[in-house]
Amino acid sequence: MNLEFSPEELEFRDEVRAFLAEKLTPRFAEAGRNCAGIYCELPLARDWFRVLAEKGWSVPHWPVEHGGTGWSPAQHVIFKQELAMANAPPLSPNSTHMVAPVIIAFGTAEQKAHYLPRIRLGEDWWAQGYSEPNSGSDLASLALSAVRDGDVYVLNGSKTWTTHAHFSNKMFCLVRTDRTGKPQQGISFLLFDLDLPGIEIRPIVSISGDHELNEVFFTDVRVPVSGIVGQENDGWTVAKYLLRHERSTMWSPLLRARLERIKAETKGCSLAMRQRIADADIRLSALEISELRMLFSDMDETRASLMSSISKVSGTELRQHITELGLALAGRSGLVMPDRPEQTGRGVAVATYLNDRAASIYAGTNEVQRDIIAKIILR
Repeated sequence: MNLEFSPEELEFRDEVRAFLAEKLTPRFAEAGRNCAGIYCELPLARDWFRVLAEKGWSVPHWPVEHGGTGWSPAQHVIFKQELAMANAPPLSPNSTHMVAPVIIAFGTAEQKAHYLPRIRLGEDWWAQGYSEPNSGSDLASLALSAVRDGDVYVLNGSKTWTTHAHFSNKMFCLVRTDRTGKPQQGISFLLFDLDLPGIEIRPIVSISGDHELNEVFFTDVRVPVSGIVGQENDGWTVAKYLLRHERSTMWSPLLRARLERIKAETKGCSLAMRQRIADADIRLSALEISELRMLFSDMDETRASLMSSISKVSGTELRQHITELGLALAGRSGLVMPDRPEQTGRGVAVATYLNDRAASIYAGTNEVQRDIIAKIILR
């Protein structure tokens, strides 16, 4: 594999760097550097997203006809690497990388015309309604009921671990529309507003002290039938398509930026710590190569599913390992949580470490991903 960028690609990298030098203000860079969670909160996240939208770079991976850039795979890699190294605020993938590809693939013409421009411009912020109190990795057991009543569904039940629901105005949600037959056969994929009567959002404060997660309760919530994506009772097909996008995130650009910051602080470290950092560097290089192979290869659906599960396991476990190194480097006093976890230094190291404990659980636990990998390979 030729890992050298072409002159045209290096020119594009210079363009991205010039854009970041002008538009990534100290406010944005500080927020990105001190973000201990999965991604930055509103309103700052929306402000940065709209800066990208003004440039035409908010949804570069979308098809050109819907606002994408038409970039080559190498340009996508460069863009992600430069954002991470510059400490650009990490943005929620719920709107741009999760529900949008679903709408593009399964939505009606009316749904595409209504939702996609609003997502591209940052006018809508989406929450994901998947997990429930008794349905996490076993997602097909979900129970949130959606009973048809004329031109609406009436929703009753709850969702949990709903990231940034308190910032969102929309939700894409898996609901139970049929209880006969196999569990997967009675699920539908539904889009709706989060300000509908009967919806209550309650905070879940994590061990780090952050409020990223929520419980969402539905009591006789009336959702228009026009919000269904795909066919009624065939939402499992849509859900699997979305999860493949969620799990195939490129982990290496952010991890490379984190590891480089750690390496810059190793003066006076013990030999044992330097060896741990070198080991992480080797593992990260292997992940980078694997992700490049995925990006530059044409794969059928089975292989794409396999590689997305491999990437999810490798990326999340390396993410946890690197944050462990950051915590160790911060020193034993880093175990004392400050009053404001968003402060720089040890507070960020601790909060990041605690938040990243969930990385091997969200988007399907790594144990389940290993089962998927084994089944595909052994088959």
